[in-house]
Amino acid sequence: MTAYVALLRAVNVGGRKLIMTELKGIADELKLDDARTFIASGNLLFRSKRSEESVKALLEKAIGEHMGAEVPVMVRTAAEMAAVVKGNPFPEDSQAKVAAIFLGDAPPSDTIDHAKNVAHERVALGAREIYVAYPDGMGQSKLRIPAAKAGTARNMNTVAKLAELLREME
Repeated sequence: MTAYVALLRAVNVGGRKLIMTELKGIADELKLDDARTFIASGNLLFRSKRSEESVKALLEKAIGEHMGAEVPVMVRTAAEMAAVVKGNPFPEDSQAKVAAIFLGDAPPSDTIDHAKNVAHERVALGAREIYVAYPDGMGQSKLRIPAAKAGTARNMNTVAKLAELLREME
């Protein structure tokens, strides 16, 4: 069995409410093992014999039907989350001000070239992530990264905690 985290995009922001007990219920209906949520931003930890692609498709369909709207889901294994933590190019910064933006695929090599409104932010590419250091805070930033539009961001404190929880599930 593989330990996974599903990272939901754009839930509990802008009026798109999904109660975490409902998310756990969806996981239980899909027969995902040991399902639990972590904070209200749409993080679902579980174990499954299914492939990443399979659980992604199942979750997107079930959550979409539940919410009546498309909800993109990024899925990562315990090893992948550990690699995101290890690959953080900004470990010296406050981890509350560094985000990993999770994508479905590798970011295009010209992602940084197409970033708009770059002020003090620093951007780096990962395997299927874009790392951003926001020295002035995410809420103050006007940074726009077109390649990140379909992704979902988590600060590195959350990423590290999710990686730890996944390691415990293995």
